[in-house]
Amino acid sequence: VYSCEVLGYRAHLSVIIGCVGIRIPQMFARLGLLARSSSFGGTGMLQQARGVTSYLPSPGDASSQTVTLIPGDGIGPEVTKSVVDVVAAMGAPITWERFDYLSGSEGGKVPRTSVPKEVLDSIRRNGVCLKGTLFTQLDTNNTNTQSLNVQLRKDLDLHVNVVHGYTIPGLNTRHSGLDIVVIRENTEGEYSGLEHEVVEGVVESLKVITYEKSLRTAQYAFEFAYLNHRKKVSAIHKANIMKQGDGTFLKACREVARNFPRIQYEEVIVDNTCMQLVTRPQQFDVMVTPNLYGNLVSNVVAGLCGGFGVVPGGNIGDGVAVFEQGARHVAKDLTGQGVANPTATLLSTAMMFRHLKLAGFADRLDAAVLQVYKDGDKSALTPDVGGEGTLMRFTEAVLRNLEIRENKTD
Repeated sequence: VYSCEVLGYRAHLSVIIGCVGIRIPQMFARLGLLARSSSFGGTGMLQQARGVTSYLPSPGDASSQTVTLIPGDGIGPEVTKSVVDVVAAMGAPITWERFDYLSGSEGGKVPRTSVPKEVLDSIRRNGVCLKGTLFTQLDTNNTNTQSLNVQLRKDLDLHVNVVHGYTIPGLNTRHSGLDIVVIRENTEGEYSGLEHEVVEGVVESLKVITYEKSLRTAQYAFEFAYLNHRKKVSAIHKANIMKQGDGTFLKACREVARNFPRIQYEEVIVDNTCMQLVTRPQQFDVMVTPNLYGNLVSNVVAGLCGGFGVVPGGNIGDGVAVFEQGARHVAKDLTGQGVANPTATLLSTAMMFRHLKLAGFADRLDAAVLQVYKDGDKSALTPDVGGEGTLMRFTEAVLRNLEIRENKTD
């Protein structure tokens, strides 16, 4: 009973969490990401399991909620438009506060090197944001060591990034039966932005690992595994070389692991992790990582599951959440062609719905998106997943599936 289905019933959850000593306020702040979800589990136990008991909302849960929307660069405006159209068609109680101008690109927008205060204030005020990836220019003229995406995560202290890769029925990939969650520290490590040229031709870049931030990442990973009835947490590291930096991360993971005796804990060196992922990925369940390793591993997992266009993700802080595709790609080469895959952003929106306690909308959206793959109509699927369709055709298929399900309900 302590798996995803219980999330949304505050009294039941408080009893369960109290028994194991987990901090209740922090848990309630994270309910949306941990709610019962087929977008947080494509196979096995995390598939949609509604049972016969109705979701019991609190008074006011149907009130309109304002969400910050940052379309971003590249294909971001196209895939977020798909989301806006679908959300409107569903009649979901969402009002968008848009920031279309925020960009790190030159594509018709003014490139920026910092996130405007009004954008940060909007996300803090609303508590929830949906965003496309913001472009980071890679040349010597851009001397800012912090991309807009990194600045956003640091300014809002979005200290945990969660990416969920799983096998989508109907989508052919090299491996089947995948169900991997990558939980990544999101604010320090190699992304600390501390680098300088010591002398000409010699650059020093600092990797900062703190026990405090490692501990809260490990705590979140084990809480996630416990509440989602996961069996194993794998800590990814390179402590055989970086004995103090990654050693500190492992020390935090080991301390938290002792509080969760029912969850298997293992430590895997990052290079071996990559080899194991491409040979026997089914062995992994929940992976907890420092910042850079999490970025690398998340992209490998996304590739195994069908590419950056299909894997959802979210960034979680205290009282704030930003949802985006799990593998952050601007895909400028696809911009304007109408063939971008909106699956990842739509499934990330389903995560957002659960975060906002709109479980029914999340279930409907999940089912409608995944049905497109089950149907296998190549004219509706985008080229990246073997189809011959367009973003518009995919969106239309999702809308038809939503309509069919509603008519069956009626």
